[in-house]
Amino acid sequence: MSNNKFSVKYCILLPLVLIATVLLWALPVDSFGIEGLTVIQQRMISIFVFAALMWMFEIIPNWTTSLIVIVVMLLTVSNKGLSFLCNPDYGSLVDYKSIMASFADPVVMLFMGGFVLAIIASKYGMDAVIAKGLLSIFGTKPKMVLLGFLIIIALFSMFMSNTATAAMMLAFLAPVLKALPEDETGKVGLALAIPVAANLGGIGTPIGTPPNAIAIGALENAGYAISFATWMSRMIPYVIVMIVIAWILLQLFFPFKSDRIVLNIESKDRKMDAKAWIAWITFFVTILLWVTESLTGINSNIVALIPLAVYTCTGVFTKEDIKEINWSVLWLVAGGFALGTGLNKTGLAASLINAIPFSAMNVVLVLVVAGLVCYFLSNFISNSATAALLVPILVVVGSAMASPEAANNAQFLALGGMYSMVPFIAVCASIAMLLPISTPPNAIAASTGLVETRQMAKVGIIIGVIGFVLGYFLLTRIFPFPQV
Repeated sequence: MSNNKFSVKYCILLPLVLIATVLLWALPVDSFGIEGLTVIQQRMISIFVFAALMWMFEIIPNWTTSLIVIVVMLLTVSNKGLSFLCNPDYGSLVDYKSIMASFADPVVMLFMGGFVLAIIASKYGMDAVIAKGLLSIFGTKPKMVLLGFLIIIALFSMFMSNTATAAMMLAFLAPVLKALPEDETGKVGLALAIPVAANLGGIGTPIGTPPNAIAIGALENAGYAISFATWMSRMIPYVIVMIVIAWILLQLFFPFKSDRIVLNIESKDRKMDAKAWIAWITFFVTILLWVTESLTGINSNIVALIPLAVYTCTGVFTKEDIKEINWSVLWLVAGGFALGTGLNKTGLAASLINAIPFSAMNVVLVLVVAGLVCYFLSNFISNSATAALLVPILVVVGSAMASPEAANNAQFLALGGMYSMVPFIAVCASIAMLLPISTPPNAIAASTGLVETRQMAKVGIIIGVIGFVLGYFLLTRIFPFPQV
């Protein structure tokens, strides 16, 4: 961090955030204009604003903010917090176990299972073998190689971290990019295929990217369940259409001059011993169980723990591998769930529903504005932090609109209700890819030195607009989630 950034963050932004937080905490309760607002609910407002500002400005790491939020909630709004603050006379207190349970929320376990599969795939060279086998199908014609990269990156990003996928694919692509002529404009398209496909592919499964997990977890906590297979049945068609559109755009903007591109992917020469067989079989059985949840009846969150159990007891996954799990992402997601728990358990969500006329708002306008806000913020801050910030708010809004007394209840339900609103926000978080800072895959592509910011922005804005419109119509008009 440069000295200037350090000074701005810690000498200007941090004091402003703390002042805003303390002010909201200390104001008289009746100054908020919310009838029936309690002291505990006021504290939740203060904590929520603190989290929002810290995530937006990234003064400290996002996962650190989540940990602070959880600890402050435990101390100030839980039934086992500081006795002089956590007085039942101040309002409904939150069971401390429900706050701490955010760390082990079923969706957090689902995401952890995804991380374990990705770690094992890399450790046993499964990723390189699969990529090599699949890419060979596309031959050597440049436009087909480009399509191959888009499809394979998107596929890997559905089950692996999009950052890890982007880094791996760049390693495969780097020698090819160096071998191409200096004036080959198609190199830019190949480099941009990495972030575009990684960001889009993550939308396809619940474990593909944190915003998906945040959306599904928030819906589950609000009483709306979406299975692994149901999510995929809606989102994979969306990903397929967007990948085809991206393929056409990249060819249009960065046409190839070369007639042939040869890929030489080196895979690890690992002997197929008992552990390797266990790694491969468990990997594919886990995915099969995820997509057949409706047939087996095994919840996808439970399935996520199967590979962890099998790999650890057979020595495939060791204590050294545990260090590779991206705990910072899991803790960030946990912070978002804790906020949602606080909003609901303190009664703040209900108070906001009664105080603000959400139920009378235009449904389409709310969806579009929320989506645009999510898209805009995700271009400048972590899409996980954006989702953790906005999803709890959208659940409150959706709950108001879904009430039988709401003026626009019929229209809201016709557009898919909560089942469409919250997943749409997750999509908007993932299609934000305007700048090198927007996502880690974007930064990886920029690191090649082949992509200018204006080129990334041009492709990013078009993908964003098309993705936004397609996501809205697919999830609300054409193929909404079933309301169960």
